[in-house]
Formats: sequence, C-alpha cells, structure tokens
Amino acid sequence: MKKRGSGILFHLTSLPSNFGIGDMGPWSYKFADFLSESEQSYWQILPLNPTEVFHGNSPYHSASAFALNPLLISPEILIQDGLLMEEELAPLQEFPSRKTDYKLVTAYKDRLFERAFEHFKTKGTVDEYEQFCSENAYWLDDFVLFATLKSHFCGQVWTEWPVELRDRDPVALQSARETLHEATEKQSFLQYLLSRQWRSLKGYCNERGIQIIGDVPIYVVHDSADVWVHPELFELDQEKMPQHVAGVPPDYFSETGQLWGMPVYRWDVLREGGYHWWIERIRHNLNLFDLLRIDHFRGFVAFWEVPASEKNAINGKWSEGPGADFFNVILENFPSAPIIAEDLGLITPDVHEVMAHLGFPGMKVLLFAFGEDLPTNPYAPHNCIENCVVYTGTHDNNTTKGWFKNEATPEEKERLLRYLGREVPGEEIHWELVRLAMMSVAGTVIIPMQDILGLGAQARMNRPGKKNGNWHWRLLEKEVTSPLAKKLGKMTYIYGRV
Repeated sequence: MKKRGSGILFHLTSLPSNFGIGDMGPWSYKFADFLSESEQSYWQILPLNPTEVFHGNSPYHSASAFALNPLLISPEILIQDGLLMEEELAPLQEFPSRKTDYKLVTAYKDRLFERAFEHFKTKGTVDEYEQFCSENAYWLDDFVLFATLKSHFCGQVWTEWPVELRDRDPVALQSARETLHEATEKQSFLQYLLSRQWRSLKGYCNERGIQIIGDVPIYVVHDSADVWVHPELFELDQEKMPQHVAGVPPDYFSETGQLWGMPVYRWDVLREGGYHWWIERIRHNLNLFDLLRIDHFRGFVAFWEVPASEKNAINGKWSEGPGADFFNVILENFPSAPIIAEDLGLITPDVHEVMAHLGFPGMKVLLFAFGEDLPTNPYAPHNCIENCVVYTGTHDNNTTKGWFKNEATPEEKERLLRYLGREVPGEEIHWELVRLAMMSVAGTVIIPMQDILGLGAQARMNRPGKKNGNWHWRLLEKEVTSPLAKKLGKMTYIYGRV
C-alpha cells in the first residue's frame, strides 16, 4: 500500500455460479479479470471461515479461526481434478440466482463432497494431501475432530458433550479419533481441497497485480474448535461457559448496542504465553492473504464486555485490552505487517495513539461524512489523510443508493449536493461518491461492488444486530460487463490509482 491504488469489496459467496452460491470456480477468475480490466489493485473479501445455517451463515460467526468454508469449493474444479463426474452435479432443484439459499446449498454440496471423497479414496495416498495435513497439523487435527464430534453429537455445543471429551481427556480424544477416523479424514480432505483451490485463485490474482485483502475478526465464537482447544485463553466458568461476552455499546447501528456473544479474551494469560495463539493466527492469515483487515481494532485497546446473562449490550463496561504491547509483539514476528485497522464506531484518543504508534492505516466511510459537522468530520474527503483507506460504505452499511433514498436526512442530502457543487439525480449518486473517494488524498480506496453497480437497499450484505436475512446477495452474470470495467478504469487512471 505504498502507492495510490483502489479495489473492490466483494465476497466470494456473492459470485455467480450454477450451484446456488459463489465459490472458487470459473467466475472467481472472471471477476479477477474484471478487476484487472478496470485497473484495480485490490480485491477485499469477508472472512473465509466455515459458516453455519443456524447462525445465519455469518462469516463472522465461525467454528474455526483457521479452517476455510467448504461451501466455497468449486464443483467444476472437482470435475477437472477427476473427483466428480459431470452427471453427478445435477441439483435436485433449481437455485435462485440473486440470493443464496444456504440450507439448500449446504445439502446439495454435502452430497457432492461425499462422492468426491469416495473418488479420492480410490486414488490412494496423494503426496500433496499428506504434505498439507502435516504442515497444518497444528490446527487441522483439532478442527477436524471438533467438526466430526459436532456432527456425531447432532450439533450439540461442545460443553454438552460427555465430560471427558468436553475437557479433552487424552484417552477419550484418541478413542474418538480411532472410532471416527473416516469422518475426520473427510474433513481433512475438504480443507485440503479448499487450500488447493484458494492458492490457485490467489496466484491468478497476484499474477495480474491484484492483492487480496483478507478479513480477520477479533473474536471467535464459544462453540468453536479454538475455544474447545484453548479454554484457558477465554473468560469461562468452571463449566467452560462464557462469563462475559463481547459486543459494542449503543451506536449508529443499534439503540441497544450489539451483543455478539463471543467470549472475551483473558489477555493476561495470552500475554504470559507471548500471544502464541494470536501469532499463529496472524501467520496463518498472512499465508492466505496479501493484506489483513483487523476487524474491531479498538477492542485491542479497550473492549466492551457484557455479563453473559444479559439480553442486550446496554449493561456492559469498558475493559482494558493489551494495546500497543500486543501489536509490538506481532510486528516483532511480522515486520511491516500489512494490516488495515478497522477503527469505526466509538474511537477514543488512546486508540488513535496506538494506531499512530504502529502506523496502521484506518478506515474512512463516506456515508458517515455528511452530518452537521461536515467541515470537521474525519470521514469527509477533505479531511482524509494519505495513510488511510476510504470506502463509500462497508458490508455493514446500506448501499450508497439505498442510503441516499432511505436513510439520509433531507439535510444530509442537501449537504452532500452542496459538497458536490451541483444537483445530482439519485440514479447517479453512487458514481459521485465513488469519484469523491477516488479523488481524495487517501492512499487506498475500496468500493463495494454494489456501489459500482449502483444497486439499492435490496443488495445490502448485512444489517448489524439482525441474525437472519443477511449475507445472501449475489451478483448476476449480466452485470459484469466490459463497458463497466472501462468506466471504472478511466476513473481509476485519472485520479492516479493505476
């Protein structure tokens, strides 16, 4: 990020495909071609970790901080690799093209994976697979056992498993591994496929000058392999249930705050251990992505913790995080780590001090810029600094068109138009905000694909605080065109971001 550049925020699940969900198949490569044709330098995605239908398939609610999501496996590539036959792809029913039906997709792909695994077993030992399992054993062995036990116990939370498995008795774990060997082997196989397909896609992007910005959530969920394996790193009681959970106080998104429900860290224990778990997590993600967006950065300086018995996030308190000490250790292990700090929300001076000390770029969102404080608003283009990343909006915001039509007050609309210096039809407002972002002094600009397309509120990716109805939006094939790429490319060139 040493030179001016721009990119697109677009999650893999939103890609077109014939299988109900975007994946790492042909359309991911076509989208990389679109990025290249439009002179973009970055492709920002959401977390790639496994998701669950029960939890609304949020990529920020995962059973593992290390594993990847099997739903992203491309069936077409499995055919190329001889792991599926063409006739085995026929779905039982047609998938919707504009949204992902996760329940339908999960059932369909599970059936494909069973067949692919059967084909794989007939091929005998594959050296590349054995190497993958060996290199990733530090997280893979525990994750595949966790995932298998979850299925074996019909989805029960791990704290409800037999106590010897809950508490990871070595004899019980070994017995489970032997009894469930076939099922754990299948889980390892899926992670191998994901690694293989992802490395191919990332290599294709990098060859075309496109860097991938990955997303690292600060917290992990209680019902995860990470907490099961490392309960000492989290605030849990004697029954290994959370005592305090993470969230944020009332803010722009919610009058009652956001209660995320993840257990908060025991930073004292992590510090004593040299932050080893986090170092492994950062190393793992740097192997997957070129740059990392650290979600909820302010939680490392001070975090909002709420008693686990609360129904919302109002009755929480601020507690001190590890601050610069943590990131100093990270930078000792990964000098010049390519990290973007998600610093949105209630940001206090101590957070700014830590970011300034570390030199991490923060985020500026244009949808937040046009309030009464416009002249001094830190998100206004004229107040941006070079070391920041400007967005029109993020995955948590409405689209620009949706915001302008449904959320912006008459006063905000007037201030925006005065800022632009002319009247602009609502149908064109998205391009005007893209232009504001591009012409800013900010070193990096990231635009959600929905704003490149000028889509309305129906294309919104997430509504914070709402469990269901999110993460469904998908791109249509006809929307990715060469004229659109050329239009974006010309703007990228004129503002010096090529």
